[in-house]
Amino acid sequence: MSALRAWIVWSAGLLAYTVAVLNRTTFGVAGLEAAQRFAASPAVLSTFVVLQLTVYAAAQIPAGALLDRFGSRAMILTGGCLMIVGQLTLALTESLPVAITARAVVGLGDAFTFISVLRLVPHWFPPRQIPLVSQLTGLSGQFGQVLTAVPFLGLLAGPGWTVAFTAAAGLGALSLMLTVLLVRNAPHGAVIEDPVTDLRATLKSIKTVWMRPGTRLGFFSHMGTPFSITVFALMWGVPYLTVAQNVSRAGAGTLLTISVVAAIVSGVLIGIITGRHPHRRSWVVLGIIAGNALAWTAVLALPTPAPYWLLVVLVTVISSGGPGSVVGFDIARTFNPGATLGTAQGAVNVGGFLAALVVMQTMGLIIEAAGGYSFESFRLAWCVQYLVWAVAVVGILITRRKARRTIGDIAESRYLLEYFTDPPTNRTDDARG
Repeated sequence: MSALRAWIVWSAGLLAYTVAVLNRTTFGVAGLEAAQRFAASPAVLSTFVVLQLTVYAAAQIPAGALLDRFGSRAMILTGGCLMIVGQLTLALTESLPVAITARAVVGLGDAFTFISVLRLVPHWFPPRQIPLVSQLTGLSGQFGQVLTAVPFLGLLAGPGWTVAFTAAAGLGALSLMLTVLLVRNAPHGAVIEDPVTDLRATLKSIKTVWMRPGTRLGFFSHMGTPFSITVFALMWGVPYLTVAQNVSRAGAGTLLTISVVAAIVSGVLIGIITGRHPHRRSWVVLGIIAGNALAWTAVLALPTPAPYWLLVVLVTVISSGGPGSVVGFDIARTFNPGATLGTAQGAVNVGGFLAALVVMQTMGLIIEAAGGYSFESFRLAWCVQYLVWAVAVVGILITRRKARRTIGDIAESRYLLEYFTDPPTNRTDDARG
């Protein structure tokens, strides 16, 4: 019964995250309608997405600290309420400044949700299941993107803007009700470490969490893995495919569908591998980064548009970055106590979205400087990714070495005991990340 209860709680939390992904991605399919509704130029339209992600990234550490203080249930409800307010405002307003502000509110609510759902996992599932369930959390939540691409887009094309965004808010309200009824922070009787309770202690805990090499290893792991597919899916993928690669909109949609399937398959594999071989987690991350870089090199090295099959390979490979980023959360979790786990996960989550923001904005500047949308301008713009990958790899190698050294410190390694004692292993080897 306890196992069934764990899956029920997780499923309710997962619905909240799925709705958050839906809310995050609605503007990705509503660009043309938004341009007409708000009389906005392409540069102004990009502000919606950039501001949303900026707020999301900036709110991660504060959201993590609040999560440590108030728990998953309260933060999921807070994030859901914020997103409902933002989506309803977007549904009703025709003012550009109000719409941009509403999108920022959606980004803030989104910031509270994933790390709150992810924190439920170690409280409700045994240690050996945590990596796989964490992967399933990240992957299953991406069905929110499917909801955006099918029913939301259908409402947008049919009844129109107001109905579509109101429906998204309505689904959020349903998720809130299920959260109230079903989600609890931990099983009844479970002991949860007391969180910090005042501002000074909170600020001190943030510094302490960041100074742990395992947290920084998770941060750089997250930085190097999801940004390529994030930038591709949220902003530049469809323009790149249709303008630079001569792919039809239907063909581009098929590639985005392939991306979701590829992420699901790779996520299950990554979850199984990291669960069985936790001491090889950083190697999994480095392998994903190398695969992403090689796939892009194969496409960008061509002087002409790539064949469709190669674009399928590209999208399939870079889609592994999403589930790969979850490994960063798992690394940080094993180096941090439960009382500051939310702060650690928030710090990790900054990495990938900060990288996505930098690449997204820099690509826009390069494309504009190169004369607008063209094969050559996109080809040049995508090369920005290599700089981010280089920074991430260097960060992983440095912090991994430091994380290994902390295993000799009893105060640090005690947080790893539960994770690495089933089955019994050499803790010094297995905790390497």
